[in-house]
Amino acid sequence: MVIIRNYTEFEALLGKEIGISGWHTITQQQINQFAEATIDHQWIHTDEERVKTESPFKATIAHGYLTVSLLPYFWHQIADVQNLKMQINYGIENIRFAQAVVVNSRVRLHAKLVNIVNLRGVTKATIGVTMEIENEKKPAYTGEVVFLYHFLD
Repeated sequence: MVIIRNYTEFEALLGKEIGISGWHTITQQQINQFAEATIDHQWIHTDEERVKTESPFKATIAHGYLTVSLLPYFWHQIADVQNLKMQINYGIENIRFAQAVVVNSRVRLHAKLVNIVNLRGVTKATIGVTMEIENEKKPAYTGEVVFLYHFLD
């Protein structure tokens, strides 16, 4: 895990891979809970019997937005941004879903600092992200997430 205490330490990572998270298994329970929370009960996610005959995946798949919602969980495994007044999720840009995440797949996140700007004392960091699926050539998605960090000093 990388520890970042201020803008200068963050800026030193520009253009570099910051790190890779640990693996996380996407379970049917997690998919079902996400379906409940988002009111998205499409059968490809929740109907374990129907997918066996009608889905090209032959198993349920995670909602794309479920995998995106894991970004903060994975990011906090990769970087410990300290000395903060506040952190704000500012945006998600250019997310492209490349491959479905089949139930019980293991996924992890790769993060690279692609841009950083000092906005009058507020750090705007753009993190390039790729969600890897274990034993798959194509990632679940690629894109960028933008955070605003208000450091204490």
